[in-house]
Amino acid sequence: MSSEWIQPQPDGELGGFARADWRAGPRKRRKDPILVGAAWFGGLFFVFSLIQLNFNYEVLFQGTFKFIASFALMFPPNAAEWNHILLAALESLQIAIVGTAIGVAIAFVLGFLAAENVSPRTAAVVKGFASFLRVVPTLVWALIFIVAVGMGPVPGILAICTHASGMLIKVFAQSIEEVDEGMLEAMRSTGAGWLQIMVQGVLPSVFTSFLAWSAFRLELDIGESSILGVVGAGGIGWEIANAMRAYEFDTASFVAIVIFAMVFSVELASNRIKLKYGIGKKG
Repeated sequence: MSSEWIQPQPDGELGGFARADWRAGPRKRRKDPILVGAAWFGGLFFVFSLIQLNFNYEVLFQGTFKFIASFALMFPPNAAEWNHILLAALESLQIAIVGTAIGVAIAFVLGFLAAENVSPRTAAVVKGFASFLRVVPTLVWALIFIVAVGMGPVPGILAICTHASGMLIKVFAQSIEEVDEGMLEAMRSTGAGWLQIMVQGVLPSVFTSFLAWSAFRLELDIGESSILGVVGAGGIGWEIANAMRAYEFDTASFVAIVIFAMVFSVELASNRIKLKYGIGKKG
């Protein structure tokens, strides 16, 4: 090929004049110094952490055999107190559902106030508030509420509600911010008020997204409600903690099976609902 330029073909394989630079090959992208520096820092910090934390491979190797020996003591599971354990599992489920429902209600209101495209004046403040609720782990919130209201299911509900609100405010606001701006401008031009735009324009566009995120959060909270019982926030976690303290590994095994069945059943039902109604699918 002697010519340096290639004429466009009739079938449109080349949409215009293309440079015949096939001998040079593809040009290499310049490395981002920030990404390179972050990669080096991450690798060096990982090695430093292994040394600083006294990561002992011999202890890890010995602990593996101890774990296998303890795991063997868990079978067969002991279901002698099945009625008491199932009641505790029901309490965990109730804590998760009530806490998530309250969190969804709070996030539903504050999510609109956190979206920059519809509430620019309040978005920064509400997002900052949601970040504070979200960065504090649920277990820490449970300990705080246990001090405030005592042990039992109430601090578990409050802890799940608080952390769920922080997460859902963020994702709800992001869903609202993805709404077509042209639609919002069209409604504003007709003289529609803020509340009318939210109810008639924004909410129908984000409703399925809200449902998908709420279902996902419920799945997470089912697992978290099982853990909160360990610190005295009610539920089945208290049962597995007591069994482990008493070295009743067979009873702990039965509790673990109940937790798995509960979490898996809720997740399976949630996925079936999503598939049936097309929740979370784009387009």
